[in-house]
Amino acid sequence: MPGGFANKTLGVVLAGGVGRRMGGVDKSRIRIGDATILSRLRERFEPQCAKLLLSANGDTARFADTDLVVVADDEADNAGPLAGILAALDWSARHAPEIDWIVSVPADCPFLPRDLVARLHQARVDGGMPLACAASAQRLHPVIGLWPVALRDDLRQALRGEGLRKVELWAARHGIARAAWPIAPFDPFFNVNTPDDVAKANRIAALFPEA
Repeated sequence: MPGGFANKTLGVVLAGGVGRRMGGVDKSRIRIGDATILSRLRERFEPQCAKLLLSANGDTARFADTDLVVVADDEADNAGPLAGILAALDWSARHAPEIDWIVSVPADCPFLPRDLVARLHQARVDGGMPLACAASAQRLHPVIGLWPVALRDDLRQALRGEGLRKVELWAARHGIARAAWPIAPFDPFFNVNTPDDVAKANRIAALFPEA
């Protein structure tokens, strides 16, 4: 990893969605293969970071069994992933001042790359940009991104002062590099939103046990 950024990067799993298409269940608790999506995420993501947080809205006590630090969204009106990113940036500034960066991922990606954090930092450095996001199949995944803690007040103003809700719009203001992954034999950023997606994810997990 360029410059050894792992020890300066905090990971956050964004679990703020209400999972309407899944009957209101926490998507992170869905089982893919022999493990929940959250367990699969942790196994892949946690070793890449200095520490891992979980950001959630609603009753955060529902994640008490995870042994993770759970950070509540402070923003009103279900402000979406930007609120979770801000909550993690603020937590880092207060509790881990040695951390310069956070990397956010959604709680519904069971096949997250094991080199995500390194590749995002490499893209940022190579592109001379302050931010970086993952991409696949010519599509940017703005929620899967690298964010400097130093921009937390700028993000707070965008959320509270402007009512901004789209990650990509805020990121574009600062400059964003892309780190692209191939989609063969499967898209590593495949996310589970529906029962059909659960079935597809289970087929991938059966075909690629190391995925």
